[in-house]
This record gives sequence, structure tokens and C-alpha cells, in this order.
Amino acid sequence: MSKENILFIINPISGGKKKQKIPGLIDTYLDKTKFNPNYSFTEYVGHAAELAEEAANKNYDVIVAVGGDGTINEIAPKVMQLNKTLGIIPFGSGNGLARFLKIPMDSKKAIQLINAFNTQVIDAAKLNDKYFFNMAGMGFDAHISSVFAGNKSRGLKGYIEMGLKEMINYKPQNYQIEIDGKSYTRDAFVISIANSSQYGNNVYISPKSSLTDGLLDVCIVKPFPLYKITLLAYQMIKATTDRSRLVEIIRGKNIKITRVKEDSIHLDGEPYFMGENLEIEVIPAALKIITGTSK
Repeated sequence: MSKENILFIINPISGGKKKQKIPGLIDTYLDKTKFNPNYSFTEYVGHAAELAEEAANKNYDVIVAVGGDGTINEIAPKVMQLNKTLGIIPFGSGNGLARFLKIPMDSKKAIQLINAFNTQVIDAAKLNDKYFFNMAGMGFDAHISSVFAGNKSRGLKGYIEMGLKEMINYKPQNYQIEIDGKSYTRDAFVISIANSSQYGNNVYISPKSSLTDGLLDVCIVKPFPLYKITLLAYQMIKATTDRSRLVEIIRGKNIKITRVKEDSIHLDGEPYFMGENLEIEVIPAALKIITGTSK
């Protein structure tokens, strides 16, 4: 039986968690009768994508992202384009995609999951010229991603503290939205484009989203008085936003959004600055990925 070459690309700063023990865990728990393992640590922004492309061209069959959704976002396009398989060992602040795929947060169990090698082909998405796999967004969550990127106290606690501080002064914006040819005008606090169901940390914006339905969920969080933030947070934690009066969800394949000015967006939690006109499309059955489910 031939063994598959596997590369673990480790982001040393994702989620604010130390990862020096990861190579030892890989050596202990990865099934060496199935895999020839190697690993690399990223050293700068964009390095993970470079390592993934080199690995795919050097006949690595499986490339594993050791990090969060942002690390996955760097690696997955190369894995997808070169027709390889993606694995995940979750080490981010939220780990939205990994949680959706039922990949354990425990590193030992995540490595053992790779041994089982249950795979699924999932949808990807593109916003203008950039890919995303879990979630993209604009409005308040993009603003927070931009501010949070410069904050060294990463993690859920820091994210919540910063979010509450910034929320007081944030103003909803107006958006012209076209979804599969149908037009909408909306004022929104947040617009999230959901491929999976959650931001991370089991905080759900689109509970019925699927990674395999060939659709994206446009989740419009309506303007709301500040005192309703606890209600919205409760609905997100309980995965009931699809029934919330504060959230409108419209599904589609091709989405165009025009906003009043250039501003922040985020792709899988990573902030970017883009213009007024945004075009989003789903790419069905694009990425082969190791999952915690046997489907």
C-alpha cells in the first residue's frame, strides 16, 4: 500500500496559541503506515500560500492548515487549484469552518481524524478576485476585523471587548443588493455572506447554511437599538437567527452589492479594503477536504 505525502503548514501566531508541540503530536498520533509527514512554520503574511503551492508541486497529496480560518483562506485556494486534499488542525480564534465540519478542537483528535481520512467536496466562493470558504462580510463585522487585526490580545475575550467598545459609535450603512437578478435596497448593520453556518466559537449567523448546496446565504443584520444586542447574541448562540426579526437571509449564487463608499470587508475573518462595488459568486464542489463527518 503506497503512502501519501502530507505537509502540515503551521501558523505560529494564529489564535494567540503556541504551537511548538504540534510536530511532536503529529509524530505521535499520525498513522505512518498511511502518510509520509513533513511540516513547515509560516514566517510572514502570504507564506502559507507559497508553501502550499510548493508542496502541491512537490507531489504532496494532502496539505494541512494548522491555524484558523485565515490560515485556511491562504492555503485552500492553492489546494483547490492543484486538486489536492485539505486537512485542518484548528488553532484560530473562532475556527468557524472546522467547527462546521465537526473537526475536533483538540489537536490530538484532529490528527487522528486525518488518519480516518473521511473526505467531502465542498463549495468555495469568490468576492471580486479573492476566495473565501467560510464567511465574508461587510459592515460592522468587517470594521471589527480590521480593528482587531491590529490588536495583540487576540482571542474570543478580546474580540468581544473590542466589539462592544466599537459598537457604540458604529452607524449602519445603505446597500444596493442584487441576488440572482433580483434587486433589494437595505440599510444594514452587517451583511454576512455565509458559506457555512457560523462565524466561529459556535456563534451562528445562518444556521441552515450548507457547504454543499451550491448556494451562499446573504445574511442582512438590520439596524437595531443597542439594548437588543443581548437578544441578537442569544439568537446567534442558540442558532435561531433564521427565525429572527433582526436578521434577513436570502440565498443565491451570484450576488452584487453596491455601497455608498469604499470600506472594509473581511474574508474568513481577514480584513481587506475594497471599493463600492462588490461581486460575489459561489463555486460549487470546489475543494476536497477532510471532515469529521462520514458523509
